[in-house]
Amino acid sequence: MKRLIFGILAAVIAVSTLSSCGYNSMVKLDENVKSKWGTVQTQYQRRADLIPNLVATVKGAAKFEQGTLTAVTEARAKATQMTVKADELTPENIQKYQAAQGQLSQALGKLLSITENYPELRATQQFSDLSAQLESTENRITVARKDFNDAVQQYNGKIRSFPTNLTAGMFGFKAKGYFEADATAKDAPKVEF
Repeated sequence: MKRLIFGILAAVIAVSTLSSCGYNSMVKLDENVKSKWGTVQTQYQRRADLIPNLVATVKGAAKFEQGTLTAVTEARAKATQMTVKADELTPENIQKYQAAQGQLSQALGKLLSITENYPELRATQQFSDLSAQLESTENRITVARKDFNDAVQQYNGKIRSFPTNLTAGMFGFKAKGYFEADATAKDAPKVEF
């Protein structure tokens, strides 16, 4: 009888020890995803902060392009209103966020292509500086999205593997969404000097 009780007790201790290790690693991976998400949001906000200066610079030189400037301003407003909390990184929420940012990218691409019609604008130091900052920010966004996707891949892989999936289910760890290639990626803003 003592052997049976000892065996059951040992099994319970082994299971709880293994599941706590799995739980702790899931928490660590979840926090990593949240951190990477913060970086993604920071880079998109950096881009959004550049837009008013870019629009103001273009507005002075391209007076006949009011429709494009309005489209960029409206897309920026929509993109900055769309937020996803770190605890709500579902595939659906990531897709909505990506769509709002994609609309802004399209509007920026159109604005930058219009500036090609205004060589005097492209020759100004202010436009050149803003273009360089925008290009740098687009590169940072790409890196942040890749790092986020890598963190999500590790997290999702962990919560789906056995026996961690049992612990994940017990404690409510759910799969997180990825950034995916955008159908409009071929029209992404291209900054040229």
